[in-house]
Amino acid sequence: MSERVAVRKTYKLFIGGKFPRSESGRSYLVQSSNVSLASRKDARDAVVAARAAVKGWAGATAYNRGQILYRVAEMLEGRREQFVALGVPGDEVDAAVDRWVWYAGWSDKLPQVYGGANPVAGPYFNLSAPEPTGVVAVVAPERPALLGLVSVVAPAIVTGNTVVVAASATEPLAAVTLAEVLATSDLPGGVVNILTGAITETAPTLAAHMDVNAIDLTGVADAELAADLEVRAAENLKRVLRPASTEVDWSADPGVTRMTALLETKTVWHPKGV
Repeated sequence: MSERVAVRKTYKLFIGGKFPRSESGRSYLVQSSNVSLASRKDARDAVVAARAAVKGWAGATAYNRGQILYRVAEMLEGRREQFVALGVPGDEVDAAVDRWVWYAGWSDKLPQVYGGANPVAGPYFNLSAPEPTGVVAVVAPERPALLGLVSVVAPAIVTGNTVVVAASATEPLAAVTLAEVLATSDLPGGVVNILTGAITETAPTLAAHMDVNAIDLTGVADAELAADLEVRAAENLKRVLRPASTEVDWSADPGVTRMTALLETKTVWHPKGV
């Protein structure tokens, strides 16, 4: 009897709640598995999916968004050993679960903390309320692959934005496995879209795309590439989150900066009754 040949798993992209192969048909080898190599066309398709999901996700109640993020944490907890088998340290998986829960708790509190009534001179109510920016492109940090990814995705979506993520090119398995978690976590299709492959190919397309409202360059280690992406983003006045000037401690208290950086503030005037 001949020796059995193991079936090698192919990790696909995550776009619009589905798992398509790259339209180019390309893939690359990571830990004996094939991982789809996203193209510029895949990046554009992901933006289309993210834009289509904006209305429903931004229009969902803060309570509902918080429930869904908490459900992601539950599902991730249940797959802990799968991530460990991929090489993600167990304590990092635990920290990623806790991070989802932490951001879930902010879903209905952020509008209270960063919105409210403003004192004005006149018989008017002046009310400010935070609203999502829209479609956010995110270049995820290379390491830690899972906790870093969760730390840039969760604050963007809890506030009502949808995201297109250019995942770590060197350690993509955590990202595509997280996509499998998201697909079973009640998260509407298109809210999170994950591209694997070279960021030098997908990030410029996302930065220049006219239907992307903001871009988070946290995972861009090349200063020249970061500057080029920022120039491209200026074409439609995207909000840009620049890479940190010092190494980020992803295990530290994340604070609210990443949430508030991806919010717009709407202010409404209304006359007071007599």
